[in-house]
Amino acid sequence: MRFVPYPDRDLMMFAVADAVASDLRLALASNERASLTVPGGTTPGPVFDLLAGLDLGWDRVTVMPNDERWVDEDHDRSNARLIRKRLIRGHAAQARFVSLYADAPEPELAMERVAAAVSPHLPLSVALLGMGADLHTASLFPDADRLAEALAPDAPVALPIRAEAAGEPRVTLTARVLADAMAIHVLITGADKRRVLEESEGLPPERAPIRALLANATVHWAE
Repeated sequence: MRFVPYPDRDLMMFAVADAVASDLRLALASNERASLTVPGGTTPGPVFDLLAGLDLGWDRVTVMPNDERWVDEDHDRSNARLIRKRLIRGHAAQARFVSLYADAPEPELAMERVAAAVSPHLPLSVALLGMGADLHTASLFPDADRLAEALAPDAPVALPIRAEAAGEPRVTLTARVLADAMAIHVLITGADKRRVLEESEGLPPERAPIRALLANATVHWAE
């Protein structure tokens, strides 16, 4: 793991956007297409805004969420809705967007469709991830019902996940898929998250899921 602290959040957002853009350009230099997975939530919004303004060959890039709440894409809590609003615009409007949501009452009924949509874009070129104060990333929550399966070396591409901290049922890319990305960036803010990340060293991924993805990751932090 490479840990990079920044003096303020604005500088961090510019640096992360630049790093992601550089990694995508590198992937496109040697491949016909590149793929990028990004988190939901408000924290990465400024990174999305910056990326959307860059002309880097977005028509050859596929974007997908790390995870998704099992709600319609027009729902306020939909990660797809946020990503489309903040990232898939400007130059990045040319990107292909792959949703982890399908029209089914429960995520378990749609996993074949989700896997079929995601698999052609693997391995991922770039994974941009967040982290919760409970050390979850994507929807890999410490108390998730299928966490062990999601962390397994032979995990499927995506899994339905239920956890008390998750609220709605969700679907998540598994640790195997995220860890196989050619470049991994983790974006965190605040003293509390830095502290829990440091204290998690040595913990198994079952207790600190983010640890499953840190070996080749760059962690970007600002207060």
